[in-house]
Amino acid sequence: MASDRLSVRLAELFRRNLESLVETIGHTESDLAREAIEEYLLRHARFVTCFDVAEQSGLVGCVDSGTGDLSTNPKHIQGFGSSHSTDATSR
Repeated sequence: MASDRLSVRLAELFRRNLESLVETIGHTESDLAREAIEEYLLRHARFVTCFDVAEQSGLVGCVDSGTGDLSTNPKHIQGFGSSHSTDATSR
């Protein structure tokens, strides 16, 4: 995995604690900093999904099909996944 460098300034107390931890557990400063940042981002960052983008742009719910149970009602999914193809003009 390609990575970019990041420089971080630490208060002296945190710097000493980091150095002590590096000696104790045998990981590098970069490993510890990367792990801490990744954990922080996973806890606090909001990842935007495709659904979020569609919802924010007004695409979710913008079409009224008139049928609210298309994915659950057996009459609407009859033949779904079968090997024959259906010509759109014959419907």
